[in-house]
Amino acid sequence: MKYQKLDKFNMPEGFRGRGVITVQIWWIVQSTLFAGSPQFAYKWRNLLLRLFGAKIGENVIIRPSVKITYPWKLTIGDNAWVGDNVDLYTLGEISIGKNAVVSQRAYLCTGSHKHTAEAFDIYAKPIIIEDEAWVATDVFIAPGITIGKGAVIGARSSVFKDMPAGMICIGNPAKPVKKRLEV
Repeated sequence: MKYQKLDKFNMPEGFRGRGVITVQIWWIVQSTLFAGSPQFAYKWRNLLLRLFGAKIGENVIIRPSVKITYPWKLTIGDNAWVGDNVDLYTLGEISIGKNAVVSQRAYLCTGSHKHTAEAFDIYAKPIIIEDEAWVATDVFIAPGITIGKGAVIGARSSVFKDMPAGMICIGNPAKPVKKRLEV
């Protein structure tokens, strides 16, 4: 048996959410007008994202080095921050809540391939970062994950299961280790 036969792979119809021309235009805009904008031009980058269908709240800070595959699959709440070199791999929907932070070099991965399928079928599952959560530097979040309200995902953690609200979670794989705030 072959592990995968890539000549059998087919992109599911409508998988990208827009036509190939729109996708290509976005990638050109992202690599020029978005990435080439000054650090302080948050409103400009938010406008570009909105023009391509992203739902962006008020006072959102997105750095110019952020990569977003398909902005029409992105929702970001008010006062959220997305740091330098974050990769929002939006094959599926990504929702980042109000007052949430996704720190530098984090990778939110909504899609992958079925390793058991000969045709290497692609799939997408949403990622939800709830309000007031903090995804620290260099964190990987797998498809289909929810990070609970106010949770902290420690630096360099890898998240393969939902993480509970209000907890500090660390490791590979990430696990809750203590409450964020003792009351």
